[in-house]
Amino acid sequence: MLTPRQARLAAVAVALMWGYEGLWCKIFPGRADQRAIVAGLPGLPAGAVTPLLIALGLAELAIGAWALSGWQARTAALVQTLLVVGFNAGGLLFGAAQIPEPGRLVVQDLAFLALIWTVAAAHRHHRGARPTPRAA
Repeated sequence: MLTPRQARLAAVAVALMWGYEGLWCKIFPGRADQRAIVAGLPGLPAGAVTPLLIALGLAELAIGAWALSGWQARTAALVQTLLVVGFNAGGLLFGAAQIPEPGRLVVQDLAFLALIWTVAAAHRHHRGARPTPRAA
């Protein structure tokens, strides 16, 4: 099991990943491949691409903050899992041509999911732990 410091560092890594994806890849400056994937969604009007990317980016920033907070860690891990799987499925279904190495994407996200669930488990473990009394 992770020490409290290791668990905190792992939570920071998860939050940074969501922050990078949300802020850098979707909002500012935004990545062309992610814009193209969103633009390829069936039925999405062309004018909705930018607002949707901004909304997704803000949601990813919020998810990162939630993961960092440790609040409802297992629920946060489940929501993150659903988002990662949903984003990957959507990208592979509607924007596969924009993903240069789909296998790498899947493998990286499996590692990310392992880290997410490790953080949730560590938070649960440390939350239930009682501090040891100090020697006088």
